[in-house]
Amino acid sequence: MNKFKHLTSTLATLLLLGCQPAVEPQAETQMTKPQQVQQNKNQTAEKPQGKIVIYQAFTRLFGNSNSTNQPWGTVAQNGVGKFNDINDAALLSLKAMGVSHLWLTGVPHHALVADYSAYGISQDDPDVVKGRAGSPYAVKDYYSVNPDLAVDPAKRMDEFKALLSRAHQHGIKVMIDIVPNHVARHYQSLGKPEGVRDFGADDNTSLEYHKHNNFYYVPGQAFVVPDTDVKPLGGEPHPLADGKFAEMPAKWTGNGARSAKPDQNDWYETVKINYGVKPDGSYDFDRLPAAYNTKSYAEHAAFWQGKELPDSWLKFRDITQFWLDLGVDGFRYDMAEMVPVEFWSYLNSQIKLKNPDAVLLAEVYQPALYRDYVGLGKMDYLYDKVGVYDSLKLLMQGKGTASDVLSKQAEVADIDQHMLKFLENHDEQRIASPEFAGSADKGKPAMVVSALIGKAPTLIYFGQEVGEAGALDAGFGKPSRTSIFDYVGVPAHQGWLNGGKYDGGGLTAEQQQLREFYQTLLSFSSTSSALQGEFYNLHQVNLSAKAHAADNATHKGHYSEQQLSFARWNTEEKLIVVANFADTEASFSLKLPADLLQQWNWPAGDYQFTDVLTGKTQTLKLEGKEASQQALLKLQLAPLDSVVLQYKAPE
Repeated sequence: MNKFKHLTSTLATLLLLGCQPAVEPQAETQMTKPQQVQQNKNQTAEKPQGKIVIYQAFTRLFGNSNSTNQPWGTVAQNGVGKFNDINDAALLSLKAMGVSHLWLTGVPHHALVADYSAYGISQDDPDVVKGRAGSPYAVKDYYSVNPDLAVDPAKRMDEFKALLSRAHQHGIKVMIDIVPNHVARHYQSLGKPEGVRDFGADDNTSLEYHKHNNFYYVPGQAFVVPDTDVKPLGGEPHPLADGKFAEMPAKWTGNGARSAKPDQNDWYETVKINYGVKPDGSYDFDRLPAAYNTKSYAEHAAFWQGKELPDSWLKFRDITQFWLDLGVDGFRYDMAEMVPVEFWSYLNSQIKLKNPDAVLLAEVYQPALYRDYVGLGKMDYLYDKVGVYDSLKLLMQGKGTASDVLSKQAEVADIDQHMLKFLENHDEQRIASPEFAGSADKGKPAMVVSALIGKAPTLIYFGQEVGEAGALDAGFGKPSRTSIFDYVGVPAHQGWLNGGKYDGGGLTAEQQQLREFYQTLLSFSSTSSALQGEFYNLHQVNLSAKAHAADNATHKGHYSEQQLSFARWNTEEKLIVVANFADTEASFSLKLPADLLQQWNWPAGDYQFTDVLTGKTQTLKLEGKEASQQALLKLQLAPLDSVVLQYKAPE
């Protein structure tokens, strides 16, 4: 779903339901010997040499070769991708691009309009389904997979397991979405193990709130379908599309709306999960001591042991353990900030005790909450959305400055290793769309910066690497974003898909060049050890070096706010990164300050750099007894061009 349309009006709810800071420290819990061993194992586990590269594939669309693209089209008309479509050729191509983790969006069975009653699956009401294919964030059954994604829906879980096995054989780990804040209005699990109860099955529906209720209720009032501008199925007749949905009493809506009749901009297709946060915002569970910010997963798990926890906590523990047992390697958590941080401490510590290498990625948009969700919530990575992404977006659009990007990066320097960088995902506009930048090439300098500026993983959204513009009016989904609600094709991506060959046979020359750029950059980032090393801001010193600094923002051809530069290094490798966001050529001598050269401990001599992106070499000459003075690198950058200059000490 597009979360930002209604996000402002729900901030008060976010703060009320689970986003307050932790209370004062309490007594610490001692670890058992096995827990201490596990902690030591976590601390000594080998880290990848370079950076994690996460590739987000919207599973329903990824393997779809159909190009009909009729608005509100059915599966028969527009086609749908299957698990089996993500074949060896696809995985080999992703691996060559440096991809270490494949995030498959839309795997858990969510509400959709297609009729699978022949397989025992109850039909969903179009009045509470967005689009025809449905939102992947309205999960209907956490113990099964979307039947749309299987060649044989009766064997849908087996087909998913086969994809897991293929990915693992190619050295790629697999992540799926967990949506803890809400589920589909009609949640009904067919795949749940023996003894597992559905969400809401044991709720006391006469109460607005109870600690062990899974939902919040509006006692005595029936749910009323909201008045919407978009008619179900685009107005097409359907026996269940009657403007009604039976729910008595009404439940709170997924974004926290408490009315029995939500607004059309509310997440009306979902209902909010209760984590033991009372309607007045107070907590019905023990608060996590602030000192746990630096404690291990084992210590977090020990803190919750023996405590009476809300039933919803236990249900999501069982769900994530189920997927781990299947072989899933990590989770992306939708709207994690709408769920109290204590729950994450509990859930993530349980996950890490089972699989210390599981990757846990959270969608959090409030910078004031970042450190709590990393330290207390034990998240591996958070979206760097409102900082680096937003400032890079403005720079790509010609509205921002390089200084703003670097300022946002500096604000999270203390948690840099946890701040995932991206330029596209399913919620964001496509770079190539007219509503964003209008050209995929404008994303190239931003991608260099995004991939190399920090230590945390890089995320790439399928189709980004071939310049997908998201231009289709798919039905419920509108242009600029690839629809997550409809059965559609993804035209530029289909050029790479090429009928399942995944060889780019249908790409234009420009698209092929763009993909080669992404492959070179991302595969390099996955192996460069310097990206886990130090960072030096070269931008400010080069900006202030001009005699007329006020002219820098508009003075074309020289170093200005349309160029961004920094250095990354460790003992084995030195990198100088310069990105040109201008649509004109830039020619200048880049200043390398004396203190940087001193940190590199470089004596006088010649140092040869190789541009990772082109293979061209350049020599830096240092004169004198030691590198006590600044050095200059003469650079000439084409429009929207970048250099990634690498120096590796002779062995």
